[in-house]
Amino acid sequence: MQSPHPDVTDFVQPAPPDLRKPESCPALVLNADFRPLSYYPLSLWSWQDTVKAVFLDRVNIVSHYDTVVHSPSTDFVLPSVVSLKTYVKPPRYPAFTRFNVFLRDGFSCQYCGEPQDLTFDHVIPRRAGGRTTWENVVAACSPCNLRKGGRMPKQAKMTPRQKPIQPTVYQLHENGRRFPPNYCHDSWQDYLYWDTELEP
Repeated sequence: MQSPHPDVTDFVQPAPPDLRKPESCPALVLNADFRPLSYYPLSLWSWQDTVKAVFLDRVNIVSHYDTVVHSPSTDFVLPSVVSLKTYVKPPRYPAFTRFNVFLRDGFSCQYCGEPQDLTFDHVIPRRAGGRTTWENVVAACSPCNLRKGGRMPKQAKMTPRQKPIQPTVYQLHENGRRFPPNYCHDSWQDYLYWDTELEP
């Protein structure tokens, strides 16, 4: 069934903004329980989608930017944080995608820990009957992937650091909190809890 909310699953990562421009003023989208719909990538709507949702009475405005957009009949202060009026129940399990495999594995090779040049590896090779599933695929850097080749883990003496499992959406959200975006507007801070060290 199509979501009643505009682009609920169309999330974008923020760039350092020029807040004088509406296109640099995305709104942080919270569920009805005031938790972000997604941490990584962060759940944001464009200012156009946000304004549309406000006028359709689908969201509550929680906080504003100082930026104002104008129409022939009205001025509108752009929201910086909105919450859905109707709770969207997240699925229990995420889609099996390359990105979600990398997120589950913390964007690091499961053989050497390297975060660069990532691909994925079948722990049990496909030629030995290994399947392309959560339980048999791990993030691997290209050098480790080439070194392991089509061998079994014991033959290659290469065992993944973590046993590959099917994660829940909650687990991926928790992992996503380890990767704060480059930019967070001040009004978002009360709703985001990143796993970063606090300064003394």
